[in-house]
Amino acid sequence: MTAPMPDSFPPGSSLNGTPLSAPPAGCPAHATGPDGVQRLYGPAASEDPAGLYERLRRDHGPVAPVLLEGDVPAWLVIGYNEVLEVARSPRRFSRDGRNWAAWQEGHVGNGSPIAPVLLWGPDCTHQDGDVHQRLRRAVNESLDRFDRRGLRRHVQRYAHGLIDRFAADGQAEVLSQYAQQLPMLALTTVLGLPDEEGPRLVEASRQLLIGTEKAVTADAYIQGALRTLVARKHEDPGHDLASWLVGHPADLSDEEVVHHLRLVLIAGNETTTNLIVNTLRVVLTHPKFRGSLHGGRMTLPAAVEQVLWDEPPIAVCPGGFATLDVELGGRAVAKGDVLLLGLAAANADPAVRPTPGAPMNGNRSHLAFTSGPHECPGQDIGRAITQTAIEVLLARLPDLGLTVGPDGLSWTASTWSRHLDELPVRFGPRPPEEAADDLEGAEGRVPPDGAERREEDGAGGADGAAGGERVRRHAPGTQGATPRGRRGLLALLRRR
Repeated sequence: MTAPMPDSFPPGSSLNGTPLSAPPAGCPAHATGPDGVQRLYGPAASEDPAGLYERLRRDHGPVAPVLLEGDVPAWLVIGYNEVLEVARSPRRFSRDGRNWAAWQEGHVGNGSPIAPVLLWGPDCTHQDGDVHQRLRRAVNESLDRFDRRGLRRHVQRYAHGLIDRFAADGQAEVLSQYAQQLPMLALTTVLGLPDEEGPRLVEASRQLLIGTEKAVTADAYIQGALRTLVARKHEDPGHDLASWLVGHPADLSDEEVVHHLRLVLIAGNETTTNLIVNTLRVVLTHPKFRGSLHGGRMTLPAAVEQVLWDEPPIAVCPGGFATLDVELGGRAVAKGDVLLLGLAAANADPAVRPTPGAPMNGNRSHLAFTSGPHECPGQDIGRAITQTAIEVLLARLPDLGLTVGPDGLSWTASTWSRHLDELPVRFGPRPPEEAADDLEGAEGRVPPDGAERREEDGAGGADGAAGGERVRRHAPGTQGATPRGRRGLLALLRRR
């Protein structure tokens, strides 16, 4: 089955696995490929992704033909309901890359920039059926073992340590000095990696998601570091995700453990970094947004949810490979075609948003973490890291402000995500906080199960106990995410 022109690819280059001819050398910036099919990569596509999605919606409806790196054809699903249909229909849209016609016919190989994201791997995101359920259960149960309060305290300690490095300067670039480093430090704790691996893994994961020629070597480095970790955890297990996956009753192979750690590391770091910096940017540049926090009409968690609607950390993610000829959004999708989920575009679909940027008042029905059996299992950990990072930063530096106007900020975008290049800020110089834990000396490990009482976000209650001793609920210098802490944060904002 083929879609009618002009909404399908031209003869000889349909979406049944045969790629269109690549652009001439030096021309990847061209916005369209043969016969005007939109490229989803290159500077032209990166300049205004939101505008690009709306043009595709106008010209093609909820499902649009696009080209990936190397001019490999794909379908971009940009309708909210159509994204849900693909995400919740694993029998029709498999996540196993071995069903991809372009791979079967040799048009996409392991060296392609899109290979690390789309080709098959032994993790739950690339599996279907019983295998997916076995692996997903292992990931869910292992992630659920983390005490969110304990994790917040580690994030608070790391946050204080990072802020101490620039607090006396009166200025900072909070993307590279804070937002990019804090999630990876937290994730090294979650996975059980040494803290010193953090900076190298930050760069490697970013190269992988940007999709440059360094993507394959970056992926090899990440997997090498994780294989070393898994081997060590066999001999010396700890209170971390690597150890729990190694010892899980689902009996994961070492290769399966490595790929699930890779999944958590890459997706968790990129999404949380983007969510932190996007929320900070909105708070610092939009008077109405900041005024809502200032006046107590919006809590920080609600503000984070609004950003997840407006600027999801991942704009596009794999949706699957058609297992049969199907019709979707008025388009004929052939067996073996690859579909991508346009999460940012779907969140802006007029079918669910009356106007772009309309307030959603804490509504969590956005698609920032997709939906269905492959919905992000670590989204609550990402929210906890983000909210704690912003709370600590604004509490320590309540006079924080941008050094440039909103028009002075720039972005870099890839097929998969869009992120700020930098977020320069200024504030009144402050000495490091003596009460804050030293980052370099932090143990950086979550307390074992039962060391403290688990509490839901916003709940009060007594501190837990370990070995008969009371455990502090909050790190020095901040009240964390309790109601009293939120009121303290709002009071700081009001004084601005």
